[in-house]
Amino acid sequence: MYSPICRPDTLITMTKNKPPEPWYSFLKEIDRSLNEETRIHCLGGFVVTVVYGAERSTVDIDALSLVERDSAIWEFAGRGSNLHKRHHVYLDRVGVVPLPENYEDRLTEAFIGVFRNLRLFVLDPYDVALAKIERNTARDRQDVLYLAQAVPFDLETLRQRYHDELRIYLGNPDREDLTLKLWIDMIEESRA
Repeated sequence: MYSPICRPDTLITMTKNKPPEPWYSFLKEIDRSLNEETRIHCLGGFVVTVVYGAERSTVDIDALSLVERDSAIWEFAGRGSNLHKRHHVYLDRVGVVPLPENYEDRLTEAFIGVFRNLRLFVLDPYDVALAKIERNTARDRQDVLYLAQAVPFDLETLRQRYHDELRIYLGNPDREDLTLKLWIDMIEESRA
């Protein structure tokens, strides 16, 4: 069985480990297609499963588009591309997602030295969770609960980051206040 990059008893410890298949072959083909260093900020299920070790499946890498001229990478590796058809996974450009204000300060590079031009950076676990707060599907709640147990979350850090770095940017902060409260109740109940 593949062991995740991160041990649950520590915060992210990125190594030179390569990702499991089909991700390695998929990312290697993307890397070979690049002529210059390309950074991608990753979040979502890929980070929860491959980096933090949740035992669930995902077929995409949710990623933020960082460069205006990077449309070729999305066409090459996006949903419906030949690469997607070969590997059955794809790169998914995330459009609008709420992110804590200083998330970039907490990014960690994954798979250091594995690829020539492709550099994958993953959000810290609190930021991964908070990026799910508006959508809040059943899978999102399962991911938040998993991260809260695996990391484990300091609930005050989660609250503070939400209030200090994210709440002001939300379309319906009162609803998300309730979501955060329900998440914290869910986490506390699982710890009891």
